[in-house]
Amino acid sequence: MTKDHDKLSDPALWSPDTQLVHGGVLRSQYGETSEALFLTQGFVYANSEEAEARFLNKSPGYQYSRFSNPTVAMFEERVRLMEGAEDCRSFATGMAAVTGAVLSCLNAGDHIVSARALFGSCRYIVEDLCPRFGIQSTLVDGRDLAQWEAAFRPNTKAVFFETPSNPTLEIVDIAAVCQIAHKHGAVVIVDNVFATPMLQKPLKLGADVVVYSATKHIDGQGRCLGGAVLASKQFIKDYLHDFHRQTGPALSPFNAWVMLKGLETLPIRVERQCASAAKLADHLAGLPGVSKVIYCGRKDHPQYDLAQRQMTGGGQIVTFEVAGGKEAAFRFLNALRIAKISNNLGDAKSLVTHPSTTTHQRLKPEARAELGISDGMIRLSVGLEAADDLALDLETGAKAARG
Repeated sequence: MTKDHDKLSDPALWSPDTQLVHGGVLRSQYGETSEALFLTQGFVYANSEEAEARFLNKSPGYQYSRFSNPTVAMFEERVRLMEGAEDCRSFATGMAAVTGAVLSCLNAGDHIVSARALFGSCRYIVEDLCPRFGIQSTLVDGRDLAQWEAAFRPNTKAVFFETPSNPTLEIVDIAAVCQIAHKHGAVVIVDNVFATPMLQKPLKLGADVVVYSATKHIDGQGRCLGGAVLASKQFIKDYLHDFHRQTGPALSPFNAWVMLKGLETLPIRVERQCASAAKLADHLAGLPGVSKVIYCGRKDHPQYDLAQRQMTGGGQIVTFEVAGGKEAAFRFLNALRIAKISNNLGDAKSLVTHPSTTTHQRLKPEARAELGISDGMIRLSVGLEAADDLALDLETGAKAARG
């Protein structure tokens, strides 16, 4: 057997496209082609001795679907292979995954440093929830390495950021922040939702933990909620395992099965969406009334060079501003016929939202201004429709915005 043939026996050595179709499959005695859906709460044991051994972790197998489930295990293994991580735990939602990753490794008296440019709910976890449990927090401009360095204290135990950020697409230098954090003994947690595992690998850049809302690109068709946390076996064992098991944010087997199906087409969808997003970003930049376009793949992005270094594509999110504030933005959105108004993203359908009145509405006006979220800002999640049709749709919106 040649060395190339040896690769076929180890899923970790397969290409991502192959991993996302075949990774983690556990077939039942029936030899099904599609992954089996084990829609069950519990499991039975041959005798009491086996039950005891199972709960003592002396006998392999499943106990209860809040702890683990064969369908969920397949999803976790497939995501683990895709990310190149040692271990994975799935969650009922992306926010449950963020909460688990952050709170499981922190105690009262600890300190967390976070980039200020975060999804609204993520910022709530850091800015409001953590302090309620005695965990101090500091927000910094994630683009400024000097602010990261200055924010660390003797009790800083973790840093958290998303890159690109929602919705302004700020880029954090993952490798540089990891170097700073590790010098101070802090764990680095990265929300990689916008880039997806197809475009960015935070663990390879030094991150300790990667978080996903599987609701977004991993499902990719607007069907189910889910989340995932990927890290070393040590991190899972020391922090996340008991937190997950005892607090109960388990992913349902049905949702795990849907996510498995979504993973099969993830590379194809992301590639197509990125290609369309790049075209539409350029198209938007030429439309009258569009005052600003932000896209990681455009050379006018303030951090284009950094994006090129740590991402393999520009992504499928385009953020832009229209002149005329909220009223003009609403006219733009209301005139669209193909792209739909929704606060979700990563869908096969193109989705648009007005961040200052939806995803970031809970922030005070001055906080939104600090983040650069204007009343005229619109976030576009590019779907799988024909790019030419979407371009016409955006022209219609731009015309309406001008009044």
